[in-house]
Amino acid sequence: MSEIIEGKFREWTAGKDAVEARVSIFERIRDIPYAAIPEIADSERYAEILSLGKGSCTPKHLLLCDMYQRLGMQVLYVVYPFRWDEVEIEYPRRLLSLARELPTSNHLACKVDINGELVLVDATIDPGLKKLGLPVNEDWDGTGNTLLAIEPCGEEQLYHPSEASLLTSQHDERMLAFYSELNHWLEVVRGS
Repeated sequence: MSEIIEGKFREWTAGKDAVEARVSIFERIRDIPYAAIPEIADSERYAEILSLGKGSCTPKHLLLCDMYQRLGMQVLYVVYPFRWDEVEIEYPRRLLSLARELPTSNHLACKVDINGELVLVDATIDPGLKKLGLPVNEDWDGTGNTLLAIEPCGEEQLYHPSEASLLTSQHDERMLAFYSELNHWLEVVRGS
């Protein structure tokens, strides 16, 4: 896993200064198509996002943290509770019905020490989903806060990277059914 990440790290940062490298890593991870794949939303398997070419907020931000640490940056994980049925998009009827039955979920992003300030860095939403009205963080300058991918329904919680194993969540049949339907719909949206 480490060799794959190291290879991508070198590819994405070659010949760049510190800010350019930070932005390049962010953009490459942001551009990975969003898909909820519970198996790789894990501190042991997140690098599989690179071979699958898709993934959710958890593997995206576990990877972002790993790569930013390789740049020598201090990173914390930040978790926000949210509800899928409160995401401001027009779901198809069946997907909305499934979303309404789900419990509160958790969204993972990063807070990065940039020039002595903790800056929100959220690489969740890929540009292919912009047409849904979701907050795609385009033109990030590498210094200020990005937009948060969701509207939280509770307080943020911060975790040190050493606590990554605490960030996994359980997925019951309702969640898996929703993820399957969501992933299919998002592929259709990107293709249209």
